Amino acid sequence: MPQHPKATDDVSEILWRACHDLRGPLRSIRSSAELLLRDRLTQETAEFEKRLGFIVDGAARIERLADGLTSYGMALQIGREGFQTMRMDVLLRAVLAKLDRVLRDAGASISYGDMPRILGNPDRLMQVFEILLRNAIENRRQEPPQVHITAEQRADGWVFAVHDNGRGIEAIYLESIFTPFKRLSGGEGAGAGLGLTICRAIIERHGGRIWAESNAGGGSTFLFTLPAE
Repeated sequence: MPQHPKATDDVSEILWRACHDLRGPLRSIRSSAELLLRDRLTQETAEFEKRLGFIVDGAARIERLADGLTSYGMALQIGREGFQTMRMDVLLRAVLAKLDRVLRDAGASISYGDMPRILGNPDRLMQVFEILLRNAIENRRQEPPQVHITAEQRADGWVFAVHDNGRGIEAIYLESIFTPFKRLSGGEGAGAGLGLTICRAIIERHGGRIWAESNAGGGSTFLFTLPAE
């Protein structure tokens, strides 16, 4: 794993502290606004209630951003000292269990082939799969989401592919979706548009790379590489 410049550690520390300091006032603002909405005894107009709703929604959006920045800061801090050998099929099952309610509500079908053993940070690699699966759900078409995950061994390691049957991605956006605050659709998305940025940071700090392809018959494929165990 290549060494990252000290500036990276500084950015990580700033992000971590900024997110920590934001959480207190954000929770206060949101809880106060929610109480006003619940106990609106002095409510006089629908406009007042609408404005309170904006306060709650705005605070929730900032909180999602803080969560995304925290996750990004954690991704920047990944080092080999936290690596361990893991079975990727076990890791995937843990992710599917965590997302069980979300997947069932969407009627999603998730399948995967044989998975290898990988040396890496299990929590962060689980996060990659979780973000990619959530994106597949959020960007589905009318039919139920179908996702198939594969792993192919190559001379320099493994290539993982997450195929979905969603809306697909225009070719001109296949790279820009990995930049901060770029979303696959108009929805809020996980981490307020930081999900794929976090995925890239995690994979690169494992010595791999990540990219997206648009499938000819619709849908998308997200691919990433990881070194062999």
